[in-house]
Amino acid sequence: MAENIAQATSKHLLEVKNLTTRFDTEDGAVHAVNGISYTLDEGETLGVVGESGCGKSVHALSIMRLIPIPPGRIEDGEVIFKGEDLLKLHEDEMRRVRGAEIAMIFQDPMTSLNPVLTVGFQIMEALQLHQGMDKKQARDRTVELLDMVGIPEAAMRVDDYPHQFSGGMRQRAMIAMGLSCNPSILIADEPTTALDVTIQAQIVDLVKRLQHKLGMTVIWITHDLGVIAGMAERVNVMYAGSIIETGPVKSIYGNPHHPYTVGLLGSLPRPNSPMGARLFSIPGEPPDLIGLPQGCPFIPRCNYKVEHCHYETPQLEEVGPNHWAACWENDKVRKV
Repeated sequence: MAENIAQATSKHLLEVKNLTTRFDTEDGAVHAVNGISYTLDEGETLGVVGESGCGKSVHALSIMRLIPIPPGRIEDGEVIFKGEDLLKLHEDEMRRVRGAEIAMIFQDPMTSLNPVLTVGFQIMEALQLHQGMDKKQARDRTVELLDMVGIPEAAMRVDDYPHQFSGGMRQRAMIAMGLSCNPSILIADEPTTALDVTIQAQIVDLVKRLQHKLGMTVIWITHDLGVIAGMAERVNVMYAGSIIETGPVKSIYGNPHHPYTVGLLGSLPRPNSPMGARLFSIPGEPPDLIGLPQGCPFIPRCNYKVEHCHYETPQLEEVGPNHWAACWENDKVRKV
């Protein structure tokens, strides 16, 4: 069962329990996140993967308490961070957690950075707010951070505006901002999607090196399983607002037990594929989160469905050491 995954055998840095988030619309409630549970330990990297609209980013925004209310609402659950439930904190208390204890970098730095303020000012602001630094201390620390993330001539670039930075440099600046207060957890929400492949690899390598150096815990959200393979120890596969498979990266990549995970892995380009070979694709479209079907939400796209799938939603059950999958036919699922 899903709740079993979040039961602490030892004290975890973060425990997400039955997190449920809805958005009210004219057409009905959007079931964006549907009772997900997992734990995260110090120094660990957790990958969260799935198609657009599966709830990856909404779950992270829910942890940060950044869901716009209304139309959104966190309907149920707990987010236990260092023994405190973040969902029960007063907004002033939560504001002290954001940035200082849990930081987030976003998919498109151009929409996250204020275009009329210098990059340096935006980093300095967080240092003055959360670390109590004066202006000179904050500026010196900002130059150090920009240099640490690989911005050339950081002392000269600290007064530049976001439009004067390339896409890759803007994302590096966002990472510097995220690291400015030495957070315990860094949430990276598809931070390489808008970048070309070479810059993507540089950003991934940068985060890995900084994590090793600073001992950070990282939640890396992406639709690219190839990225996760090289940096995460565990992965949560999300579909229709739920975690449908979770476990060690090697176990899930080597022996997936949910048809959706099989499809995602099959869609990855492989270096040994013959010339002209077509990539596997998952048929159909993701379900409408306003009117989720009864039973398993993956039914319309699944090649393994049986009659029972139409009537009851499968729960996560253990299919291997620390490996869980939510599929009635998980023992029959095979890699593409």
